[in-house]
Amino acid sequence: MNPSPITQVAIVTGASRGIGAAIARRLANDGYKVVVNYAGRADEARAVVQSIESAGGQAIAVQADVSDAAAVRGLFDQAVNAFGRVDVLVNNAGIMPPTLPHLADTDDATFDRLFAVNVKGTFNTLREAAQRLAQGGRIVNFSTSVIGLALPGYAVYAATKSAVETFTNIMARELRGKNITVNAIAPGPTATALFLDGKTPEVIERMSRMAPLERLGTPEDIAGAVAFLVSDNAAWVNGQSLRANGGLV
Repeated sequence: MNPSPITQVAIVTGASRGIGAAIARRLANDGYKVVVNYAGRADEARAVVQSIESAGGQAIAVQADVSDAAAVRGLFDQAVNAFGRVDVLVNNAGIMPPTLPHLADTDDATFDRLFAVNVKGTFNTLREAAQRLAQGGRIVNFSTSVIGLALPGYAVYAATKSAVETFTNIMARELRGKNITVNAIAPGPTATALFLDGKTPEVIERMSRMAPLERLGTPEDIAGAVAFLVSDNAAWVNGQSLRANGGLV
């Protein structure tokens, strides 16, 4: 008699809404137990958990600011305490300021906050995952297609994501022997509050038509790509950055 397969456990950071929530729901639908991480939107995180449970899945909500190393250790501790293991880390948590000034006009506070969350936050979770993920695990980091577009106003934000792509490429090599893949996904314009905030309808319409598919991405589009990268179908994909942007760049 074959033993029952082990149900894998996924941590999704920044999963209270938008792309993160869509990823959490998709992975739960694919059979993962899901840790819905959030920083400050407790009600929305609980709603994601409830939607997963109502569909027959298992999930918990765990508050942790990823820019805080001690909080990240606690996030992994709670995941292990609840579900016994961690197999997948999806580093979705990130911020983008509502206004995007040119580099010369960017203030210190904006620069520091972007690097604290987007770079230090990813560093904190990757460092923990290197010690805590089960053999054969999967890590998916979040970059951006803006790196390829090089749009004015996005210099600092894109720089944070360039650092994430470098983390991805090198950590894939550093985890040799653990059978853990490390990849990044680089969405294009996606219809989320993070993207839409501060943009005029004209800007949104123009950006919607930039890709050959002539629409914004959806959170579900990105969740599907993440689901591929954590699946057995992507077992030979490692150290890569996948641009999920409808052919934009």
